[in-house]
Amino acid sequence: MTNHPSDAEPAKKGTHQKSLRKITLISTIGGLLFGYDTGVINGALPFMAQEDQLDLTPFTEGLVTSSLLFGAAFGAMFGGRFADRIGRRKVILYLALFFFLTTLGTTFAPNVTVMVIFRFLLGLAVGGASVTVPTFLAEMSPSERRGQIVTQNELMIVTGQLLAYVTNAILAGVIDESGNVWRYMLVVATLPAVLLWFGMLTVPESPRWYATKGKFGEALNTLRIIREEQRAHTELKEIKTTIGEEKQVRQATFKDLSIPWIRRILVLGIGIGIVQQITGVNSIMYYGTQILREAGFSTQAALTANIANGVISVLATFVGIWLLGRIGRRPMLIGGLIGTTSALLLIGIFANVLDGSAMLPYVVLALTVTFLLFQQGAISPVTWLVLSSIFPMKLRGLGMGTSVFCLWITNFIIGFSFPMLMSAAGLSGTFFLFAALGIGAIIFVYKFLPETKDKSLEEIEDHFHYSEVPKANSVPRQV
Repeated sequence: MTNHPSDAEPAKKGTHQKSLRKITLISTIGGLLFGYDTGVINGALPFMAQEDQLDLTPFTEGLVTSSLLFGAAFGAMFGGRFADRIGRRKVILYLALFFFLTTLGTTFAPNVTVMVIFRFLLGLAVGGASVTVPTFLAEMSPSERRGQIVTQNELMIVTGQLLAYVTNAILAGVIDESGNVWRYMLVVATLPAVLLWFGMLTVPESPRWYATKGKFGEALNTLRIIREEQRAHTELKEIKTTIGEEKQVRQATFKDLSIPWIRRILVLGIGIGIVQQITGVNSIMYYGTQILREAGFSTQAALTANIANGVISVLATFVGIWLLGRIGRRPMLIGGLIGTTSALLLIGIFANVLDGSAMLPYVVLALTVTFLLFQQGAISPVTWLVLSSIFPMKLRGLGMGTSVFCLWITNFIIGFSFPMLMSAAGLSGTFFLFAALGIGAIIFVYKFLPETKDKSLEEIEDHFHYSEVPKANSVPRQV
């Protein structure tokens, strides 16, 4: 009879770190799938759009790309609740199976309608992974390494996108462009889905989830695999205490938005999520090949050059991890937005000045790489760190769920509209629009985001609760 992972013997001395590394590596394959499935469309679209394939228009290009993002918004909204109900490990197992089946659906799609349906379903898996995998990692990690381990999922996402760009370039060079090369690009994602499913069979469930269900024996079994014996018992006591405290806190609901300080935090969270998207980052991650083709590269050259965008995204993520411990969140985000907005403005200018020039594609490539350096090195890491820290316990479920949903919906709108914007306004006009949105984002962050570095959750809550609110009219802190 096969033992459940949580029933395994306690890890021997010296193997705890090895077990934790194994759990991190396996579960972050979910992040790799997230990255690959969002990035692969970048190279697949030019071939998918051919008349003898799916014969896409700018409208249907946007629909095929953004249907995944629309699904991801709902996957993120319900994925966390589902994981709370049946367990993080089990949800990741189901997501692996869902990734596999929906990838096959997109690979063999005979027309646009079937493609859009399966891209939407694939988005449910992407959105579910975007919530469940970081939660699982946070609950398996020791407190002193939590930030480092959870951030590895972000690294795997950009690595997945880089893998997609490299795979696209190789397959396009090997397989005849007039054929079904895009189908081969898509089906590659079934391989990590299989690895994730089999890998998760060997991984234990989160001790925190076990404890919330009253299964303290199982929680201790998991902790003894990834912690030293004494620490496992100590941590279980801490988890029990925290669960007891959380039961005493009434979670905020939409009815509580009449209370000014709660409304202000939620509006800020939604705004930060939208700011991260209106830079236009995913227009480059999803349509980078088309942008470079519009600038003057051939399809094969654009696919190859686009690898530079993936490489810089991975390297910049390492830079972002390093900067987070040294620079305040507010100046880091504002500096990143100034950098991305400047790059977008320069793309718009040079697309006009160098129109038709042989230099234009290389200038655009250099500027998209510069843009991603600021985006992935400053804006994206700060976004997720701020969203995870500004919401007090009573507001965390409502705040994170609503903010991430709005982030994905903004992503959907940009992904859907970008091909039509390019068709109507051209490369220059499209990037001038994103530059204007970037200026608005800088103003929003400058005006509304407080510094959160080195502040406790209680100090952040007090900032919103008491600042700019006359004490005589101050609302009670408990809701």
